[in-house]
Amino acid sequence: MAESQNIEWKESWRDEYLKWICGFANAQGGKIYIGKRDDGTIIGVSDAKKLMEDIPNKIQNKLGIVADVNLFTENGLSYIEIVVSPWAFPVNYDGEYHYRSGSTKQQLRGNALTNFLISKTGMKWDAATVANITVDDLDKESFDIFRREALRSGRMTKEDLDISNVELLDKLDLMIDGKLKRAGALCFYRNAEKVISGCYVKIGKFEGSELLYQDEVHGSLLLMADRVIDLIYLKYLKAAISYHRETRVETYPFARDAVREAVYNALIHCNWADNIPIQIRIEDDVMYISNSSLLPFGWTVETLLEAHSSKPFNPDIARVFYRAGYIESWGRGIQKICDACRSLGTDEPEYIVHGEDIMVKFNALQSAKVSNSKASKHQNEALAEALEKKLMRVLKDNPHITQGDIVKMLDTSRATVQRMTKTLVEQGKIERIGGKRYGYWEIHE
Repeated sequence: MAESQNIEWKESWRDEYLKWICGFANAQGGKIYIGKRDDGTIIGVSDAKKLMEDIPNKIQNKLGIVADVNLFTENGLSYIEIVVSPWAFPVNYDGEYHYRSGSTKQQLRGNALTNFLISKTGMKWDAATVANITVDDLDKESFDIFRREALRSGRMTKEDLDISNVELLDKLDLMIDGKLKRAGALCFYRNAEKVISGCYVKIGKFEGSELLYQDEVHGSLLLMADRVIDLIYLKYLKAAISYHRETRVETYPFARDAVREAVYNALIHCNWADNIPIQIRIEDDVMYISNSSLLPFGWTVETLLEAHSSKPFNPDIARVFYRAGYIESWGRGIQKICDACRSLGTDEPEYIVHGEDIMVKFNALQSAKVSNSKASKHQNEALAEALEKKLMRVLKDNPHITQGDIVKMLDTSRATVQRMTKTLVEQGKIERIGGKRYGYWEIHE
């Protein structure tokens, strides 16, 4: 029996080992053996009788918990077994919180300590209420996106969605005594950075260490989820073009389904309290998606890659994304990412944990890499087509919308909006009925 997550051997007793007991109590429990070397050889203790009285008292007085202390004898040598159960409430040693991870003891500090205390008390960060934002402050487009996607995914019915915004928020459990939860504000408030200053997504195109160009995507979490993937695939990536008989086939170097799932996971699991935006670094050969977060207590990267239950860092935000059909609720996200990469023909992604940062690394499909000269025309055409589709959708959802509001919603220039609307009018796809002030747009499907 070797030292492990739940086993620790000590040659003799020292009061500092109360920290190890504290760590076991805060994790999954475990056993400490006094009178054994690291290789498991029994060397015994000379003061076993005294320790059998002192250790239980010190555990109770110092830590406020009870542990079983047993005396064993083998080959004439006495050794002590201390059996520590996992405790439902946080256990501290002189105000310090220790935690058993793998075969090491760690003292929890900073965000790790905050998240540990939150997990033990049952309150999550995204469930706290906000005082300065009301339902009237929330964004119509974010609600439109949610209703559209929830209906399309079949996670909610038309009857479920044909209710007021207040009733919808209440149904999604985003209100407490009439006050909006943080999750509700971040998902539906267009100026989410007024809640958390780092709540946005940064995307950068790199060549080695040189930054070629970059974008920032701002807005509610639902707006970011709606825009980030299109931006990545229209502006930052180039598709290799091939033909199957008369059918044109576009192959991107990174699996779109995998990247989309990774971005949604980052939005949901991000520890936004750190005020650090999600960062997406794109190179020709690799893509990195990183967010500030911590693995659930007791988890390792190996746990993450195995079949596991769903343990969202922000459960209320996760619920909104689930109802919108963006994610599954069974902890299958990483499996879906791996499946999508294999289907494309690339390696499975690599997950890298650095302190309070979790990063997923995607390797590019080499056969799908193309030069800028081959892709630029296609990219520009695709970008224009995507903007046109979004403009049509915006006009259909709100025929009376102003040009200024269209500019904000599409996050583009006024000249681009004017040019697109003129083209669509000439093509007979849309028609302006009435004047600028009281008129509206009519869509011809």
